[in-house]
Amino acid sequence: MKLETTWSPRLGDGDGSPCDRLIAALTEDVAAGRIVGGDRLPAHRDLAWRLGVGLGSVTKAYRELERRGLVVGVHGRGTFVAGPSGRPSETIDLSLNVPPLVLGDRFLAAALTALVKKLDAESFSTYAPPAGRADHRALMARRLAAQGVDATAERVFLTHGAQHALSVAFATLVGATTPFLTETTTYPGALLWTRQAGIAPIGVAVDAEGMRPDALADRLASVVGRGRPVVYVTPTVHNPTTATMGEARRRAVAEVARRHDAMIVEDDVHSIFAPAGLPPIAACAPERVFHVGGLSKTLSPGLRIGALTTPPGFARAAGERLQATSSTASPLSSRIMEQWLGDGTADAVADAIRRDARERRRLAGAILPAAIGVGEVGGFHVWLPKTVVEAEAFVARAAATGILLLPARAPLSDPAAKEGGVRISLGGPSIDALERALRRLADIAGGGFEATV
Repeated sequence: MKLETTWSPRLGDGDGSPCDRLIAALTEDVAAGRIVGGDRLPAHRDLAWRLGVGLGSVTKAYRELERRGLVVGVHGRGTFVAGPSGRPSETIDLSLNVPPLVLGDRFLAAALTALVKKLDAESFSTYAPPAGRADHRALMARRLAAQGVDATAERVFLTHGAQHALSVAFATLVGATTPFLTETTTYPGALLWTRQAGIAPIGVAVDAEGMRPDALADRLASVVGRGRPVVYVTPTVHNPTTATMGEARRRAVAEVARRHDAMIVEDDVHSIFAPAGLPPIAACAPERVFHVGGLSKTLSPGLRIGALTTPPGFARAAGERLQATSSTASPLSSRIMEQWLGDGTADAVADAIRRDARERRRLAGAILPAAIGVGEVGGFHVWLPKTVVEAEAFVARAAATGILLLPARAPLSDPAAKEGGVRISLGGPSIDALERALRRLADIAGGGFEATV
């Protein structure tokens, strides 16, 4: 065991007790690899003095961290970070929710070579309209209309990815006092926007199909008089829980929003995984739904094209918000989109992504049978339900073995929530690396598997 650590003692952010803030700081630093298995933590009295907290707070924090399996106390020697000594020999990133790699080098080279023949200097010497060229917006509108979205070119805005589209939708609808409702566990990128905007999200209870209409109705009734509410919801392969709403649930959510005159922002980036004939929520309440889609999850993360479709009457306001954040759509990405949507490449790649993702989910289900989202309707991540305390410990122990996961509290709309889980993203690594990573996670979860690396 090591006799010292380079860890810089600190307390985590927030208003919690010194004990809770110390637990949070150590958990985060283990997960980030700033301290690793075998590192010795400062002695109780030394740490209390350095942080300016009571000795009892340090003792209680160390005791709780040991209970979680993150540290181990050795009589007469001190407290050490649990896990294998030293840095892991291999790091596998399962924290980024990206689609599997299906576009090979030769395919990309051939596609870009064909594209070069269509490019001209004029395209790169002037600004395209902020929302994209009219013909490109019309092309995207036709694609969205085929999926059931009430889309016209005038109400479709091309953005720099779906995250940008979400930001424009939120900026159009959400003010300082606007009630912002979303699932209790939701997309971390949306929560990042609320934090930066100083908005406190209101969590809505979920079940196996996602947001519950009865819980949404109760929450909307509780905010009457505070302005027109905004409901952010992901109906297809929810991130992170993987839940997919059936048609009846989608119509019920839309009807609740209509009764309470709430606007909806529908995050539909995983639309390629929706069962045939399943309508988006935008088709159930076109007068109040901002629909967000894109190509990064359905073609390639490098193709930064998002699509925001507004309800009638909101195009001007959304266009102004868009122009405040982007002076022009990317000419190159727009031309790639034009080529791939026009020649059938987009559909072929989507089919390949579905096949590859299905195989990865099958592998995850075989190794981690407790995972949710391994069935036929699913994307390229799975979910392990756990208490927040268990999830934080799991993420930290995974990091100690070289597996990077989304921080356990990142998707929580309520920071004080007790229930959560661990999102495991399957699309990034090679299939062999993914299997090694999953077996390490199964070993941490007590699944009886030996780590292969």
